[in-house]
Amino acid sequence: MYEGPIQTLIDELGRLPGIGPKSAQRIAFHLLNADRDDVERLATALREVADKVRFCDICFNVSEDTTCRVCRDPRRDQATICVVEESKDVAAIERTREFRGLYHVLGGAISPIDHVGPEDLHIAELLRRLSSPVVTEVILATDPNLEGEATATYLTRLLANTGITVSRLASGLPVGGDLEFADEITLGRAFSGRRAVGV
Repeated sequence: MYEGPIQTLIDELGRLPGIGPKSAQRIAFHLLNADRDDVERLATALREVADKVRFCDICFNVSEDTTCRVCRDPRRDQATICVVEESKDVAAIERTREFRGLYHVLGGAISPIDHVGPEDLHIAELLRRLSSPVVTEVILATDPNLEGEATATYLTRLLANTGITVSRLASGLPVGGDLEFADEITLGRAFSGRRAVGV
């Protein structure tokens, strides 16, 4: 519809999750009319994310180093690992100040419709971490939706005979919702009331 760089910008913005064609166009024209310094700051931030941010070698949370701040923290409870779908879920749980253990970020959830199977997630790495005798509990904190439940069920069956306690977040989280959007009180109560799961 437009020519050159503005159409390229609209197309690239439109590829972002939750940004439709009209929103992409609105953002593009906002940037076009914005102060050049503001646009440069945004461009710098995008370049720095691409250049500096990586995933933790241990838990796959976002980090600027080979290991994230949680994995480096000696005060964290090494016996408990909370399994989440995405790094944004780690941030949501950390805001509650209810959990003092470690994390493992799967990098998504099992979703046959999206062609995402267990082999596409960081499940093999989780199993390697669980071979340590230090770990005594795994908390499954996947989203309370169809994909999250499928992932939690798969992991529950996979860990059934390991001798490790497997628990799932308690009620308080709405079915079909995302951890990212849960408030601190609801998420905190869900952690406090977590329950053991079995096959």
